[in-house]
Amino acid sequence: MTSTAAKPLTDYRLGFADLEREVTVDQLPLDGALPEWLSGTLLRTGPAKFAIGERVVEHWFDGLAMLHRFAVLNGQVVYAYLFLLRRTYRAAAEGHIGYMEFGTDPCRSIFKRVTSLFHPEPTDNCSVNLARLGERFIAMTEAPMPLSFDPDTLETLGPAFTAPGQVNTAHPHHDPATDELIGYAVHFGRTSAYRFYATRNGAQRRKIASVPVRQPAYLHSFGLTDRHVVLVESPLVVHPLRLASMELTGTPFIANYRWRPERGTRITLVDRSSGAVEGEYRTDPFFFFHHVNAFEDGDDVVVDLVTYDDAAVIDELWIDRLRAGGQPVPVGELRRLRLGSDGRRVEHERLSPTRLELPRIDYTRRNGRPYRHVYGISVDDAATVSIVKIDTELRRTRSWTQPGQYPGEPVFVPEPGGEEEDAGVLLSVVLDTAEGQSALVVLDARDLSELARARVPHHVPFHFHGEYFADSGRS
Repeated sequence: MTSTAAKPLTDYRLGFADLEREVTVDQLPLDGALPEWLSGTLLRTGPAKFAIGERVVEHWFDGLAMLHRFAVLNGQVVYAYLFLLRRTYRAAAEGHIGYMEFGTDPCRSIFKRVTSLFHPEPTDNCSVNLARLGERFIAMTEAPMPLSFDPDTLETLGPAFTAPGQVNTAHPHHDPATDELIGYAVHFGRTSAYRFYATRNGAQRRKIASVPVRQPAYLHSFGLTDRHVVLVESPLVVHPLRLASMELTGTPFIANYRWRPERGTRITLVDRSSGAVEGEYRTDPFFFFHHVNAFEDGDDVVVDLVTYDDAAVIDELWIDRLRAGGQPVPVGELRRLRLGSDGRRVEHERLSPTRLELPRIDYTRRNGRPYRHVYGISVDDAATVSIVKIDTELRRTRSWTQPGQYPGEPVFVPEPGGEEEDAGVLLSVVLDTAEGQSALVVLDARDLSELARARVPHHVPFHFHGEYFADSGRS
């Protein structure tokens, strides 16, 4: 374990320190007791190394991707972690940043910039999210080429598929009715478009729709209901020619986008069966990363997101700012949009005064349908981080927090046979700065009481998203 600080970090900045070594721990020390029914694997991905050669990547999103595996079996937890070993990692092992990242330019020579302009190779630093695609497991970022990996060994297997565009969502949806993964790719060109597609195995894609756009917005996620694809475009937009020349100019991906609040926010409803646009709405400007859920409510469509007033949150996540400390990581507002059947009406409602990020729901049973509970991370002005549970019906919030401990995204795992929506547990990787190590913490999703924690013998850098798979990584 290394850090850029001269002395050991004892605050939340430890979560932005590099993790170098790769190990497997056969059995983590366990406090408390795991539920007898909990048997499966939590897989996660996120940035774990920021210093590459003599440089440090510019943005939190650009750290080298590492896979983490917490396997729960017979009341015990086995832990392993491993870097994704592909082009981006190999270049870093040679001491240089090899590819254009979200906020980091590789600083190539002019010759290499010209070469890359005609033969662009996207990053394969898949540090954002994970999903299952048929019998394969994939790691994703916003580049168009997700990577397959072995869920048992964490070995990188190779590209999973190539998306139909230059930017791909890292938050696809699973459709249980067809057992397909549904996503979108943004195609930049003389005629740019958002291309929505479905696939079972990555080898074959089914086109859902193509929505033309002159200046594409920065997108991170989208909504899916039983009938509709929900496309929400904030006014953080880019001219396609800027992206086409970014290799030559050395301007990182996100630096090409511009905040244009006068454009407002555009919301498009696309019929999943026909691919036709059924409604296009305009409303006030806001920015967001994450959809929470979307569903039909009579003739209306309800869309819940975590929103920000503008895109300044991106600038708050430069790695030098995060490592400097003093300012809490920003979190957003849980907002509900109600889209009227007239194709024009958009009603806004703040669902809770509690600030929120990294939202999770009972995805398997509630995604695309009415729901009640959303879980996530909240940060107050003193940089105290909590796991929160927001009741969207009663407008009530529960929270779990402990001094000096910094939880990550809480993943909801339903209890088999549980009838209530919150019957289950939350799994979160929590950094304990006093101990200088992290732990997998298990909370009762009903009241957020702590049931157990499995202690990791080192810190785990803050990461983004993961998924739980029942019984084993392959179930």
